[in-house]
Amino acid sequence: MNIQQMMKQAQEMQERLQRELDATQVEATAGGGMVTVVMNGRKQLQRIAIDPEVVSGDDIEMLQDLIVAAVNDAQRKVDETVAGKMGGMMGGLRIPGLTG
Repeated sequence: MNIQQMMKQAQEMQERLQRELDATQVEATAGGGMVTVVMNGRKQLQRIAIDPEVVSGDDIEMLQDLIVAAVNDAQRKVDETVAGKMGGMMGGLRIPGLTG
């Protein structure tokens, strides 16, 4: 296989991965489901749902903490999902810094 074929194959893999990341959605919650976030595989926040019972001017800090916790959990789940997809695409090949 020549270098041009390898480059084309790598570009096709990258494009396929980008499409998969766009289509991937993870959901994470905090506070027993009081805050729910949905994030795509690129870690772009897609949606936030907040239980009306949590919305209180008296305890805005708690709401902020729940949002941060849910977003952080979603990012962790995206990392796990992407690592699994990358491992599948690489056929078990381990590349330091790219795969675990």
